[in-house]
Amino acid sequence: MSGKRADNGHEVDAGNARFAGDRKFVVALARGLDVLRSFRPDDDMLGNLEIATRTGIPKPTVSRLTYTLTQLGYLAHVERFSKYKIAPAALALGYSALAQIGIRQIARPYMQAIADHAGASVALGAPDRRRMIYVEHCFNATALMVRLDIGSRIPLAASAMGRAYIAVLPQEKREELFEDLAWYYGDRWPGLRKNIEGACEQVARRGFSLSMGDWRQDINGIGVPLVMPDGSGIYAFNCGAAAFSLSRDRLEQDIGPRLLDAVRQIRTVLNGGAGEWQTGRNRRH
Repeated sequence: MSGKRADNGHEVDAGNARFAGDRKFVVALARGLDVLRSFRPDDDMLGNLEIATRTGIPKPTVSRLTYTLTQLGYLAHVERFSKYKIAPAALALGYSALAQIGIRQIARPYMQAIADHAGASVALGAPDRRRMIYVEHCFNATALMVRLDIGSRIPLAASAMGRAYIAVLPQEKREELFEDLAWYYGDRWPGLRKNIEGACEQVARRGFSLSMGDWRQDINGIGVPLVMPDGSGIYAFNCGAAAFSLSRDRLEQDIGPRLLDAVRQIRTVLNGGAGEWQTGRNRRH
């Protein structure tokens, strides 16, 4: 396997290597952000060694970065355990970013309607290197599945959401991403690439991609991309649940068309029009 990965399953990020020789690229800033990025939603505290393992940054450098981030208020040092927690200053950045993503408020009623119909989870995600990060999430209380929430990350290469995102990337950006994924996944990459290319064909033909236990064996899902009309980026939606409750046939014949229609309506609202839900709400009020 040619890629480098931590033994605990967390990625060792070599994404900054492509900027070698770029005089405008500030390596120290990139590494500091990588330290913050290494914290996951289910983490309580991380030590310097854990951060070094996750990021691939040498431990002495990590120690200096965590000290600096602590002094600036982005990390909090828990002396009893000699570990660090995300601090309010970093949280404020995240909440500010979420507040600027207006699509969350527009999409939520459509997402919740599908989640309730499917008895499943519906999420809106944005790219985060080799993963998609949830920026909005709706679920039905009866859904039997992995509990994820805003800030959770799922793999680009194996998830319906990630593959839907890849499907609408410009060719040059897609090839750049493929080079990075090939480095990371090593011997696993040819099989993953074949599945991704199949998903891209699905999106081109039907508008959505499927993941039948590819990310987790007990989870089936479907993904639909959304290229923002204002050119601000690409998002993707997914709908997923336990495999026994979301069969391929149901995903293709029922959930896929519903999610695709919802995304079309969301795009209409983003373009300044009124979707079905907004029109109905206005009539009721």
